[in-house]
Amino acid sequence: MPTGNLVLTRAPGPGLQPFVDTLWAVESTGDTTPAPTRREHVLPTGQMHLVFRLAGGPLRLFQDVGDGEGHLVGCSVVGGARSAYYVREFSNPSSSVGAQLHPGAAEALFGVTADELADRHTSRDDLWGREAAWVAEQLMEPAMLHQRIDRLESILAARVSARRAINPLVPYAVAQLRTGASVRRVVQASGYSHRTVLTLFRQSVGLTPKAYGRVLRFQHVLEHVSSATALAELAIAAGYSDQAHFSREFRAFAGVTPTEYRHSAPERQHHVRVTPPGR
Repeated sequence: MPTGNLVLTRAPGPGLQPFVDTLWAVESTGDTTPAPTRREHVLPTGQMHLVFRLAGGPLRLFQDVGDGEGHLVGCSVVGGARSAYYVREFSNPSSSVGAQLHPGAAEALFGVTADELADRHTSRDDLWGREAAWVAEQLMEPAMLHQRIDRLESILAARVSARRAINPLVPYAVAQLRTGASVRRVVQASGYSHRTVLTLFRQSVGLTPKAYGRVLRFQHVLEHVSSATALAELAIAAGYSDQAHFSREFRAFAGVTPTEYRHSAPERQHHVRVTPPGR
């Protein structure tokens, strides 16, 4: 029987909703014989995430697809918001539990601003110290995926600091940028200076408003690039100046061109398998 993945996701309860978007758990099923290690590009979403890898070994990242060694980050990590893809190693079997985070979660859960974690992965040990190992042990006890999610939710709820409430400007700016509003329009409507908006946004989201807007536009075209019949029409509709501009932006975010992405036919939208040179 071939190896697959059992995946469970759900929204958090009211207490965590301001900080956590989605809770999830993954478990490999079927044949548990270790498969050859492979690599993939993980594409940016604009969000932070946290993950506890309960089986399958620590996370290994690479500078690029040609990096022969890479480096280990750990089994419990926080992935900051990114402005481009990263390259990671993956193999089966594996098991993990984690969460996608809203703006403001970094300060509420880890006591640091999101820009301190942006564009990199940080070991949970560096943020939670000895408690990180205890949390991992707690998450390994339940046998069922929904129980692991429940356990993680309880742990995160106990750590949330109500004193670190997010400035209302940030969710407003995020919502406006999601509608396609320009950064200038967001600043003018906010009543704050451009510098203040930039500082508050980066501290909560991890990216500048301009970089976040670019990621949102990329997310939009990513949903349609596999089905769109004409890439030029998709590019213009998304606000790119021309198809060449679209291709450059797409490659910067994904590490592959729109056409190469189509041909790869990824099973998961934000994960593109790649082959290192010489393999």
